[in-house]
Amino acid sequence: MGDKKADLVLNNCSLLSVYTREIIPKIQIAIINDRIAYVGPDAGHAIGTKTTIIDIKEQYVSPGFADPHLHIDQFVLPSEFAKKSLLCGVTSLFSDPIDVVSVSGYKGFQEFLKLGEDLPIRIFQVVPGGLPVDRKFSHSNSLSLSQEKSAVMHPHVLGLGEVFSWTKVTLRDSKTMKSLYSMLEKDCIINGHTAGASGKKLNAYVASGILSCHEPINFDQVLERLRLGMWVMIREGSIRRDLKEIISCVLYNGISLNRLMFCSDGLDPLDIVKYGHIDHCVRESIKLGLNPIDAISMASKNCFDYYNMSKDLGGIAPGKLADILIFDDLKSVKPNKVFVGGKLVVSNGTIVTSIKKKIIPSWIKNTIKLKKLSSKDFAIMSKNKSILANTIFMQTEIITKLGSVELSAKEGNVLASLDKDVWKVAAFDRIHGTNKHAIGFLENFGADIGALASTWSFHENDMIVIGSNDSDMSIAANILTKNHGGLVVIKSGKTIASLPLQLAGIVSTDAFEKVLSNFEQINNSIVDSGCKFLRPHLIPLFLPFLALPSIRITSGGIVDVKTRSYVNPITK
Repeated sequence: MGDKKADLVLNNCSLLSVYTREIIPKIQIAIINDRIAYVGPDAGHAIGTKTTIIDIKEQYVSPGFADPHLHIDQFVLPSEFAKKSLLCGVTSLFSDPIDVVSVSGYKGFQEFLKLGEDLPIRIFQVVPGGLPVDRKFSHSNSLSLSQEKSAVMHPHVLGLGEVFSWTKVTLRDSKTMKSLYSMLEKDCIINGHTAGASGKKLNAYVASGILSCHEPINFDQVLERLRLGMWVMIREGSIRRDLKEIISCVLYNGISLNRLMFCSDGLDPLDIVKYGHIDHCVRESIKLGLNPIDAISMASKNCFDYYNMSKDLGGIAPGKLADILIFDDLKSVKPNKVFVGGKLVVSNGTIVTSIKKKIIPSWIKNTIKLKKLSSKDFAIMSKNKSILANTIFMQTEIITKLGSVELSAKEGNVLASLDKDVWKVAAFDRIHGTNKHAIGFLENFGADIGALASTWSFHENDMIVIGSNDSDMSIAANILTKNHGGLVVIKSGKTIASLPLQLAGIVSTDAFEKVLSNFEQINNSIVDSGCKFLRPHLIPLFLPFLALPSIRITSGGIVDVKTRSYVNPITK
């Protein structure tokens, strides 16, 4: 009404209305504190002597973008990731910190909440819903039911993260069902993961109260889920890029867009610099023929409708929080100004607000509980000079199958064979201090290096070491223990590339640019040495992941996930 004057007025806006699907010219937007007070042709009544007026000069104005599902407990601190996301117009992140919990439990979850607070971006969290992946084989930390109930009392914790072992729902696993009941009782959101589910199994999963999924990789899967009342997050990130096929078919078939969103599921430093974030999804969808306002609605309004937050976010209207983007055009979709809560945080490609560096407690940096290892710790002993070995055959960086190859032994130790492209692979429990470990063989890697080691692996977070010789494997493992975690490439006893991940062994405390450089060196050094895969860092990341086919390795042993049984590295 103008009784209290606005702090900021945006004048001469071309408003992209996600509510009416129209571009409304010559609009004025009045903002007081962190909320929008007025949207219309004349905000003169709200202008006082202290009101800042910005002439938008008929540029396009839209609500801020959101990523409704991603994992930001990867690569860089939330404060560093926020800088890059804000430059892409992403003002809200919905984080599932599953790996920091698998390493550090409830204490780690609480610490990660702190790292996401007091930043010029909105970070909402969910309680990880995927731990443990398989109770028979998993040894990761997880939250108890009482800890889950405590966690959702935090104002930034919205509910339960992706419940990706959907068989736990269809088979009515006791702990899973109690978690779902507890969340539904508190009217919390529950995120889904339905890869491979269909028919009556998918129906049962939806009936449990889980109403979203980011796993559909084609239109048929999207359509089946939409018909069952689910919300679908179209994934376009560093692990998978499904947008092109899905959006093309959605447009061709004229399917309603009101339950479709974009998500990344996680971005590595190279991809966010090369492609962008949710802005990339908007650009690509427009190129495929999607109406720009519909693309922006999928990037904003639909996300907050799903999370039951539309009262506050997702559009430009009175009473909403003033998260606003300003664009020159609807092709590049690159915001030249970004406001969060009415405060200018990005201007002309530069962060113009201060982002304080958080203090990281020492306990969360000391998660590598391993003794100093020697070559003997990587030996696989046999009395025979020639043996038949079971191998983890790499079909892609992520998918594996059971292989078989004949190998030689020297002084009782079965050796890797570069001629046959067979490597040793080891998994060490680096969290609990048990000295538990398993050694096996990996096939079809192809790199001329001594060893690749990583402390970051989905979602067991064992230390994974791949090597052509036992000596370089022990050197790689000991370097990561000394550095408090990360990735390292060794050849002939020397470090070729290194990416320190000091926080819980999965997140770097370094600046984004340094992490980007280290990350590129890790992959380039392996690819340039002849690796058969373009993203070799994914191999140790996924080798312990018990939710994908077919042969995995954890510190407990080599696992056939289909038969849910252990595999001996040597055929008896």
